[in-house]
Amino acid sequence: MGRTRETSEARQRILETADRLFYQDGLRAVGIDRIIAEAEVAKMSLYKHFPSKDDLILAVLKHREECAMAFFRSAMERHSKKAKNPLRAFFAALKDWFESPGFRGCAFQNVAVELADPAHPGSEFVRRHKQRFGEFLRNIVEETVGKAAAKVASAVALLVEGAIVTAVIQGSPDAADVARDAALKLVAEEKGA
Repeated sequence: MGRTRETSEARQRILETADRLFYQDGLRAVGIDRIIAEAEVAKMSLYKHFPSKDDLILAVLKHREECAMAFFRSAMERHSKKAKNPLRAFFAALKDWFESPGFRGCAFQNVAVELADPAHPGSEFVRRHKQRFGEFLRNIVEETVGKAAAKVASAVALLVEGAIVTAVIQGSPDAADVARDAALKLVAEEKGA
């Protein structure tokens, strides 16, 4: 029992350390030795859990997705008390993320750019993540204005993706407000159509 707990704690430390370093400095800039040193684990321990850097990248992406979705759900719940609808709550959560310390944009966008190879398992995971996130947004749009407006959910997702990139480039969270206003106008027009 104690051995399993140590193993799972070491795995979690490796995962959290790699996630932090990959997000902060990029996949290519971070080597396995740095992850081992900062996670304070033996090289054998890392390779026991993650046979290759690609395996680690994939595990980090899965971990990042779980954390990101938990963040959005929690922040949206917090904002839902003041927001007039779920879409407004989502954009308030988005702005919270943009204002968080160390914000470097979307880890999934960053990985897609860094990996470049569309056949890499990490690239494939990013595509599936973006589909799942698009579905999450579609559900928010439906909850806000009904199924009739759900067909604009893809456009709302593009507004979100663009807002993320703009927030990074400009170093300002204001892109969340611009995207929110455009998304609300878009869904209102579709609802009225």
